[in-house]
Amino acid sequence: MAADIVTTNVQPIEEVAFGRADPTSRFEAVFQEHYPRIVAMLARLMGDRAHAEEIAADVFCKLSRRSALSGGDLTAWIYRVATNAGLDAVRSNSRRRRREQQAGVETLRLASPGGALEEMLRAERCARVRAVLATLKPRETQLLLLRANGLSYRELAATLGIQAGSIGTLLARAETEFERKFRARYGEAV
Repeated sequence: MAADIVTTNVQPIEEVAFGRADPTSRFEAVFQEHYPRIVAMLARLMGDRAHAEEIAADVFCKLSRRSALSGGDLTAWIYRVATNAGLDAVRSNSRRRRREQQAGVETLRLASPGGALEEMLRAERCARVRAVLATLKPRETQLLLLRANGLSYRELAATLGIQAGSIGTLLARAETEFERKFRARYGEAV
């Protein structure tokens, strides 16, 4: 008894999402352009490159399902979704760490035996920065994170939907608030 094989014409999701049958779709171009920057930004925020890659993949998966994409709004959308997802992950990790500490479970991974102290100090400093970022308003955290990732004022304005002329003031306020909270929490200079 031979099984009948039914063949169907299946288009990749990128082609469906962008309304094209072109294999070198706009999605692929956008992915190639922005994925490395998104991963780097998220890795800096979270301190875990593997988790950053997972979140970036989720962002681009959401993008592939999104209909009606336009050029100017596309970059802003990608960065906004990525920073929101990264901040959610930082907050979730922060809550998890507090629960682990309360339960008396602490782990420390050292990169190399020779630089154990330096690695431990660097990891502690990064954890402190992430903890303070998690206490800021989302827009302040996004501004600081995106600026640290190298976005220009114009790119920040487009990503966050803010007037370009306001970015300098908002960024200065966010930096001041970060420094104030860092000093209050850890009693030292940033």
